[in-house]
Amino acid sequence: MERVGIRCDVGPERGVGHVMRCLALAEELRRRQVDVVFVCDAGTVPWAAAQIAARGIAVQPAVWTAAEHVDLFARLDLDAVIFDSYDLAGPVYQAVRATGMPTLALVDGEFRGAEADVLVDQNLAAELDHPELPHGTVRLAGLDYVLIRDEILEQRPSAVPTVRPAANAVPKVFAFFGGTDAFGAGPHVVRALAATGVPFRATVVAPDGELAARIAAVQLAPRQRVDVIGPTDRLAAEVRAADLTISASGTSIWELLCLGATAGLVCVVDNQVVGYERAIGTGTAAGIGVLSELERDPGAASTVLKRLLTDAAERARLAAAGWRLIDGQGRRRVADALLSLS
Repeated sequence: MERVGIRCDVGPERGVGHVMRCLALAEELRRRQVDVVFVCDAGTVPWAAAQIAARGIAVQPAVWTAAEHVDLFARLDLDAVIFDSYDLAGPVYQAVRATGMPTLALVDGEFRGAEADVLVDQNLAAELDHPELPHGTVRLAGLDYVLIRDEILEQRPSAVPTVRPAANAVPKVFAFFGGTDAFGAGPHVVRALAATGVPFRATVVAPDGELAARIAAVQLAPRQRVDVIGPTDRLAAEVRAADLTISASGTSIWELLCLGATAGLVCVVDNQVVGYERAIGTGTAAGIGVLSELERDPGAASTVLKRLLTDAAERARLAAAGWRLIDGQGRRRVADALLSLS
């Protein structure tokens, strides 16, 4: 294969999770001298567009109908297509596959109409599920296939994280909720942190001024500090420097665990429930709560956060357990599967 297209979702409401994991696979393909072109509306989220551009990858605007996809992929002279979408209709996948072009689709549990030669479900314990597959489809499932970007792999500790902060140190917290924080989790998490009453220094990513203002308006207790920043290219470094990282329970879970982070997860939308429950169930991440409940009452979340802020041994245990779960080689295995279709 010489040229592969990646058709993925992105937008203020969809966030950037699809783009981030597709970038990981794109980096692996380019390492193997395969040209890549994205097909998505990256311009709707400037930070996502900048991430693609920084890697020198071309972008074509998204199309939606089956005929448009077949026509565009032919004009781009693609040898294969990767899909990562919750929004495309089933006939799109069927039409592209009917042309004989090799296809691979990333899914999260439900297929949502996705059909391809290879289906990849990179979620925890996905290998234990046995869904009915489209004819001729191979399914790659579980954490062996997690797609991790270069930025994360470069910062991954070479051994199990064991460092514990000095006694009486004020813990550092880093909180981010995707490239857009589409569901406005940031202010509610900061309110729950403040309600712990214990000292901390937090850096919180707010993609827009309205969210930043709401975060800044949260009343803090003595020795609590919150700094608000915009979307950052230094995410891995921020995570590595933090004692506790709080994030939505989407695709970023696996990056956090790969980095050996102490991860606190917030389930911000229904399609994250399975990943959230499974990650907590393994003891590799702490459950901060479901956003809708956190909005109504931060009490339960504050209890969990207070324990994490004050118990360095528990933070170290979570970090070590997560690091062991993800080996960072998933994108190599997925690329092998795609290239074997040629």
